Amino acid sequence: MSLPPPPPPPGPGVHPPFPAPPFEGRGKRIGTSVGIAAGIVALVCGVGAVAGIGFATSVGSALDEQADVVVSRYLDELRERDFDGAYGLLCQDAQDTESLADFTARMADTEPFESYRVGDLSMGVRLTVPVVIVYPDGDSTRLRADLVQNRSTGKFEVCDLGE
Repeated sequence: MSLPPPPPPPGPGVHPPFPAPPFEGRGKRIGTSVGIAAGIVALVCGVGAVAGIGFATSVGSALDEQADVVVSRYLDELRERDFDGAYGLLCQDAQDTESLADFTARMADTEPFESYRVGDLSMGVRLTVPVVIVYPDGDSTRLRADLVQNRSTGKFEVCDLGE
């Protein structure tokens, strides 16, 4: 028996058994994909930057508020001429440097003041807060409160009030 003859070759208009990859529009799809990916990256980075700025702002505000409270308490004690209370609010280094008796004698020699204004915390090499002291006659003096952070509590403490 003989084998049947092979089928004739396919002619024009015959479809291949699998679809051919599309050729036109390929660059447009790649460009769209790259654009979408870049947009997602920009969105993620933008949200991260906004979150970082918000976090830094809230931390800065919290530190400024804590410094304002500590300096105000210290100045309230000085204004009321309660030198024992003011001494108790000083940092440990300041208390080690100057005894309560010496501090009381030094503060008793200062002119009493009527009011004060506390500025914003400045975080540089040293933590400082500008203070304006107003005397009963209307004169004022600009001072600077030097702060340190207590290592055990994490709270600010006044170390010095000077020019």
